[in-house]
Amino acid sequence: MVSAGPPTPDVARAHRAVEPLHNQVYFSPEQDEYLTAVGLRPGRMCYFAGRAAAMGAVGPGTVTATFVNFSPALVARHVPRAWTLATPEQVLAARRDGACTSLTRLLGGPEAAAAPEVGELAGLLREACTALTPEGRPLYAAHADQPWPEEPVLSLWHGATLLREHRGDGHVACLLRAGLTGLESLVTHTMTGRGFTEAAAKASRGWSDEEWSAVADRLAARGLVADGALTEAGVALRAGVEAATDELSAAPWAHLGVPRTARVVELGRALSARLVANGAYPAGVFSAR
Repeated sequence: MVSAGPPTPDVARAHRAVEPLHNQVYFSPEQDEYLTAVGLRPGRMCYFAGRAAAMGAVGPGTVTATFVNFSPALVARHVPRAWTLATPEQVLAARRDGACTSLTRLLGGPEAAAAPEVGELAGLLREACTALTPEGRPLYAAHADQPWPEEPVLSLWHGATLLREHRGDGHVACLLRAGLTGLESLVTHTMTGRGFTEAAAKASRGWSDEEWSAVADRLAARGLVADGALTEAGVALRAGVEAATDELSAAPWAHLGVPRTARVVELGRALSARLVANGAYPAGVFSAR
């Protein structure tokens, strides 16, 4: 009899449990408040500069390449102008302070942010991140160069950030391997019903109705889309991308093992649910399917 080997952690569940602890920052008023205080303009500039600042004063090509599904024209309106208004170091400090403030608020205030479960999850994520490596992961590597905060709520956010950007870098590689451009990736992901609504995707990523429709036509010609929905081939392609992404982001959870990863899922789900209940995400941004 061939042994089935040891059980493996559920990578996708761990990712879904932890990601809101990072991405809440992109919807928080505190980010604009802190980043505009150092000179940036509100809105998309804060997003692009805040997320890219760890890489230094990079140009629009680098941001477009690493962020993947944004319109190059939208990126170019804000980068490199952002670096004439604030240095990357100022942006990083403001982003960190904004993240601390928003996460503390969404968790329920300073007392809730200092609760034992926050410190426990922060410690688990820090341990998980010891298994991450930088090769081919530019956004992860840039953020991993930043010092690890000791304050529990910031340590929690930093760990969630590293895991998210590491997975994201691997996801980009899987999208390219599947033959999808940035906009094709966005259109097909929206059609899965698990991400942005179409309206929110167009607005936040800077694509026009005409650009979106042209890409949908190209995907239809490839047999991936029909009548505004993914075909069987399209569903299979997206499923393959997600499975490959899980495979490339399995290392931190394999390092923790099944019991500790299950604890991450338990703690992460509870804290993330609290963020949602406290209004972390505006209505109409994500699909309800």
